[in-house]
Amino acid sequence: MESWELVIIGAGAAGLAAGIYGARSGLKTLIVDENFAGGTTADAPVVENYPGFSQIAGGELAEKMVDHCKKVGVAFHEVETVTGLDLAGERKIVKTSRGEYEAKAVIVATGSHYREIGVKGEKEFRGKGVSYCGVCDGPFFKGKRVLVIGGGNSAATTTLYLSGIAAEVVVTHRRDAFRAEEALVKDIASKGNVQVFWNTEVREIKGEKLVNTVVVYHNKEGETKEIPVDAVFVQIGEAPNSHIARDAGVQVDDAGYIKTDIFQRTSMTGVYAAGDVTNHPVKQIGTAVGQGITAALEAYSYIRQPYYRK
Repeated sequence: MESWELVIIGAGAAGLAAGIYGARSGLKTLIVDENFAGGTTADAPVVENYPGFSQIAGGELAEKMVDHCKKVGVAFHEVETVTGLDLAGERKIVKTSRGEYEAKAVIVATGSHYREIGVKGEKEFRGKGVSYCGVCDGPFFKGKRVLVIGGGNSAATTTLYLSGIAAEVVVTHRRDAFRAEEALVKDIASKGNVQVFWNTEVREIKGEKLVNTVVVYHNKEGETKEIPVDAVFVQIGEAPNSHIARDAGVQVDDAGYIKTDIFQRTSMTGVYAAGDVTNHPVKQIGTAVGQGITAALEAYSYIRQPYYRK
């Protein structure tokens, strides 16, 4: 069994920031992720609100964070799924699809996953016209008519990205106004190939081998109709990937988010959480980075105990 001082589960913005600060503090640090490093930051078509970068592709920002981690000595185990945790004792055990690791402290930075709308055809056409990542799949629909579902920042940034690729972008939002940042809303309004259907919900996704239409319902007028589209991009937010920590005894709130204090400490000693998996009310790259930094420094103080707060 390999022994580490700090094991970080998740290689998104929070995990990468924690890795940088953990390694720079002198801790022998390992980051484990079931996918490739970068997390949902890498999925963002463009990031315009991260300090120091007026505009940067999410993939590029994530790559810079990964490179920084590697330069300070963080070890990465990518495409390795954590299957279980034993966190009760002083020595923490992280079980994965490849083996087991012993750690003095653990940071859970497992992030979140895309929410589904739960309509007929969504699962059947996933990867066949239904997508949850504009930057990943948008280029497949160059010159096509695509639909974006949602009204928050993720829906807005995806709409703007797709407007530069697709011939036409249709947006459906169940309310009568966007919840996205005003700057993004103004940018959408300036796009001639974007059409917004307010108070509209997708009820079914249809097609043969690939998506070709969606059934939508206008919740004010009570009208149902079909819209021809070549792809559907679901952008309605995320749900926390907290089940591994929860099953190990870490307390979560009613929505499944890990409860933390201002030092990112969880209900279990020596276990910390950071980023979108926590109950912090703001889900942004910047807040995830800040939480990751705090968690790493608290883990350092717990392991080396120069100023450990009980």
